[in-house]
Amino acid sequence: MTKDFTDLHGKTFEGFSVEIDESKKRGDIVLDNGEYNTISMDQRDELRHVFETLDRDPRVRVIVVRAIGKHFSSGGYIRGFLEASPEHVSKLADNIAAASRCEKPVIAANRGYCFGVGFELSLACDFRLVSETVKYALPEQKLGQIPGSGGSARLQKIVGITRTKDIVMRSRRISAQQAYDWGIATELHPDDKLEEATDALVAELIEFSPMAQRTAKRLLNQSEECDLQTAIELEGLCYSRLRQSDDFKEGVLAFHEKRAPNFQGS
Repeated sequence: MTKDFTDLHGKTFEGFSVEIDESKKRGDIVLDNGEYNTISMDQRDELRHVFETLDRDPRVRVIVVRAIGKHFSSGGYIRGFLEASPEHVSKLADNIAAASRCEKPVIAANRGYCFGVGFELSLACDFRLVSETVKYALPEQKLGQIPGSGGSARLQKIVGITRTKDIVMRSRRISAQQAYDWGIATELHPDDKLEEATDALVAELIEFSPMAQRTAKRLLNQSEECDLQTAIELEGLCYSRLRQSDDFKEGVLAFHEKRAPNFQGS
């Protein structure tokens, strides 16, 4: 049966569901697949389609990835790696990168186990809000493997090669506090405050210009791979483009008129 990705609100997919709150301008991808929220091979494909659909949905300004239960995700369905073809597994990173490719801000709300693909999916998001219960890990060495969905590459960009080798080559678990201290986590909260903190970040982000948000995300993602001079030139081009936008004009007028801006995304 072909899955319908046109209107996602209330839709249930393999191992997760989608909720859209138009009043809060947010779309939630809610992992819900047993106690540990394992992620299957087919689920990865569906997640990519859902990210792409939410990115096009005009009702949604911010995308949130969260989970039901004590654990965000203990990782992939292990036997599925043996059942999938080499061609299929070679594309796993592309599916998980859908969060990074989204033009809209993407928040991961993490608690409990966040292992393997659960960690890799979170690393592909723009913001990682963590509960004090979080344990991050890339445990693939215990299976005679390495991370296959972009985890080691993204992690190295954040914490450097020494700490990445420590995490990947030793299958080491990282606590919430250490993740925050190392810059992996954006914010660290008591477990019972995670949802409140997520709501607050969504409310903050939707107050900004949609165009400026998209431009900032694209610029930062692209300039991460550039030398300093090229990154500065890219920033200048993006700044110049936004200079022509209605949102920038509105922001300047609102500042001088001492009122909240009414951004339209144009």
